[in-house]
Amino acid sequence: MVFKKMLSAFGVGGPSVDTVLANPNTRPGLALDGHVNLVGGDAPARIEQITVGLVTRVEIEGGDSEYAGIMEFHRMPVSGAFELAPKQQLAIPFQMPVPWETPVTDVFGQRLHGMTMGLRTELAVARAVDKSDLDQVSVHPLPIHERILDAFQALGFRFKHADLERGHIYGVPQTLPFYQEIEFFAAPQYAQTVTEVELTFVTSQQGVEVILECDKRGGFFSAGHDVYGRYAVPHSDAARTDWAQVVDGWLRETTSRYGGLRAQGFGAPHGAPGHYGPQGHHGRRGGGMGGMMAGAALGVAGGLVAGEMIEDAFEGDDGGDFGEE
Repeated sequence: MVFKKMLSAFGVGGPSVDTVLANPNTRPGLALDGHVNLVGGDAPARIEQITVGLVTRVEIEGGDSEYAGIMEFHRMPVSGAFELAPKQQLAIPFQMPVPWETPVTDVFGQRLHGMTMGLRTELAVARAVDKSDLDQVSVHPLPIHERILDAFQALGFRFKHADLERGHIYGVPQTLPFYQEIEFFAAPQYAQTVTEVELTFVTSQQGVEVILECDKRGGFFSAGHDVYGRYAVPHSDAARTDWAQVVDGWLRETTSRYGGLRAQGFGAPHGAPGHYGPQGHHGRRGGGMGGMMAGAALGVAGGLVAGEMIEDAFEGDDGGDFGEE
């Protein structure tokens, strides 16, 4: 009996958990529906709590270096405490809201190179090793995102990479502790002015803040530098017909500026086109609690476990990358 209790404490013969999503595809502002399926172990178990959380890979700057970490950014309880009998089977339904600012992972049926997303289920077992499960999630763009991304392709921009940067964008209301950067190689008609463009969406129920960072080429007498543009668009504007013209206007307005911040100040009023200078983007990340993870941090051990699970879950994903030739 003592030996069995010891094995149970190490997770041997304990309960198992498997989460099944009704549909792993979702969009910002919608929900993920599913069931947490439990099977009891060899002995009765006291389940303290069941939670589900969205996890993703985030680029984190530390000193002079940058590294990738696994972050849980949204968490929800599925069940409180209860007793699970030996071999008992339970299916607990849940519906998890997806935050409006959740980054996009898939565009036009293809995975954005550099993006990962998963739903992590944690089964907290009293006096035993906690169990977990990870399911891949695909977050597709809202109509307003699709129109803008489609415009970039129509203008000749080639997708390069996407990632999440830990921090906050100065002057833009954010609920998550990171923002997404979707990077493009410059289209031929802009190539003499810029080398790359980074696109960021910060989405809310009302609309989306579009932030552009253009890597501007240097001239014979000047060094290259970054210029920034910020544009607020309501969701209702997705029905606009000529988004290529709108995005072209944004890019030409943004690249016509020198630095923005030093000459014009920080940004523009919310809801109006604005811009940022060099300090207002990568240099504007909030420190202290502002840079902490929303919800519960996975911690070092949890982060490593989740990281391995994410790599395993996404291994062999051959859905292709947006913008691949």
